[in-house]
Amino acid sequence: MNGNARIPLLLLFALIAGLTIGGCKGQKQAARPAPGPTEVNVVTLSAQPVALTTELPGRTAAHRIAEVRPQVTGIVQKRLFNEGSEVSAGELLYQIDPATYQASLDSAEATLAKAEVVEHSARLKAERYRTLVKTSAVSEQEQIEVEAAWKQAVAEVAAARAALAHARINLDYTRVTAPISGRIGKSMVSEGALVTAQQSMALAIIQQLDPIYVDVSQSSTDLLRLKSELAAGQITTDSALRSDVTVILDDGSVYEHNGYL
Repeated sequence: MNGNARIPLLLLFALIAGLTIGGCKGQKQAARPAPGPTEVNVVTLSAQPVALTTELPGRTAAHRIAEVRPQVTGIVQKRLFNEGSEVSAGELLYQIDPATYQASLDSAEATLAKAEVVEHSARLKAERYRTLVKTSAVSEQEQIEVEAAWKQAVAEVAAARAALAHARINLDYTRVTAPISGRIGKSMVSEGALVTAQQSMALAIIQQLDPIYVDVSQSSTDLLRLKSELAAGQITTDSALRSDVTVILDDGSVYEHNGYL
């Protein structure tokens, strides 16, 4: 190696040494004091009640449903309600032809009157024979037969009264009334139709919609958990262990009346 080649190499070593010394001096100058504690945000927690809600799909159902059926056979004379209207319990809905039942009632009244006359005569005769038998004016056998005739007359009066009550009930049944209050649906018969007692087809159906049920579907596991929470007081309830429920309609509006579970 000649002298001209050694001069650049020596200059390179000198530059590297200078940089090394300069780097050490820079590290000593950058030394800083130890940092203090880090600032953090503190949040204080407190217990408070939280409203937990559960949304379930449901379908409305009538509180009570009554199927109106005739109790007697006859021709429908009148329909006295508007389909889809509100009816009250005891309101007249249909009138069945009462002519034959009125005649049966009149006949039963006459039969009762006749039986009462016979019973009255038999009772007077029995009282008279009780007195005569004491003086031996009549035999004991005759007195027993008269007493038996009077008792039979009493039984016939009772039977006639029962027949009269039955005839009166049948006549009342020609007036078909609403068993409950509610909204009545479509009439299945019109004037002139023949209806029979205890027929399978209902004349009309009445649904009581106030109050109304909302049936919802829920798993048995959730139902058992809900019952446990109600019993444990974890859910706000009234004295009957009922919890308030809000009903949301299909259009998203809230029904004005709250229900209870």
